[in-house]
Amino acid sequence: MPLVTSEEMLLKAQKGGYAVGAFNAENMEMVKAIIQAAEELKAPVMIQTTPSTVKYGTLETYQAIVAAEAAKASVPVCLHLDHGSSFELAMQALNAGYTSVMIDGSKLDFEENIAVSKKVADVAAAIGVPCEAELGKVGGKEDDLEAEADTNTDPAQAKEFAERTGVTSLAVAIGTAHGFYVGTPVLDKERLSEIRKVVDIPLVLHGASGLTDEDVSDCVKRGICKVNFATELRAAYSKAVKETFAENPDVFDPKVYGKAGIEAVKELVKGRMKVCGCDGKAE
Repeated sequence: MPLVTSEEMLLKAQKGGYAVGAFNAENMEMVKAIIQAAEELKAPVMIQTTPSTVKYGTLETYQAIVAAEAAKASVPVCLHLDHGSSFELAMQALNAGYTSVMIDGSKLDFEENIAVSKKVADVAAAIGVPCEAELGKVGGKEDDLEAEADTNTDPAQAKEFAERTGVTSLAVAIGTAHGFYVGTPVLDKERLSEIRKVVDIPLVLHGASGLTDEDVSDCVKRGICKVNFATELRAAYSKAVKETFAENPDVFDPKVYGKAGIEAVKELVKGRMKVCGCDGKAE
């Protein structure tokens, strides 16, 4: 089917008490793997690209790949700009045919974050595209963005932020980090529950790669409607490629190790979809 926006699938997830898996893709093989997993599990899915990914391959290229694969799928597929680093990039993504965008003003102060998030949300809303924003700082490194320390989201500020910006979903910081964790993450799940009480729009969890299934599941129960997975997909793909060359150093056909990468990513995505509870939720 054609690409869909994230609005309906996230509202259904919110109502149904599960989360939509949102998976970052770097190439055609990863796109195929993610959609194949969604097809096999009958799950709605979001495919995401970050600023460095679109710098590598261009917005138009990724939109064309995802749209072509989605057209053959029987499940809803949304293409999302992850961690949009500027108003200009978000507009470029909308013009390229992305069906969901994120503006990440979390490094700005509260008022500046509100201003840029509202600016993007207003334009996106005018053309019927949802807009995600982030409040608080998720630690670690995502793409070219790096946070020196975690600053968890304040519930009262989250309520004000959602009301003043008009964004349709909100990424919150509760102790997660981008990339793989060094040590055991300590999540402020009670804070998540407090945010859920005062914020009506769907909540998003970033930095889920490396979290236990139990942690992800608990966050979903407490109100998370979208869970982002990125680093572990890259790791699974690269591991499969390396293993292919280790077994047969003479391989020169990219299709051989590409197929291995697809299979590895697909199995990982299926596992994460089951943890999010979105399997079987596609109509």
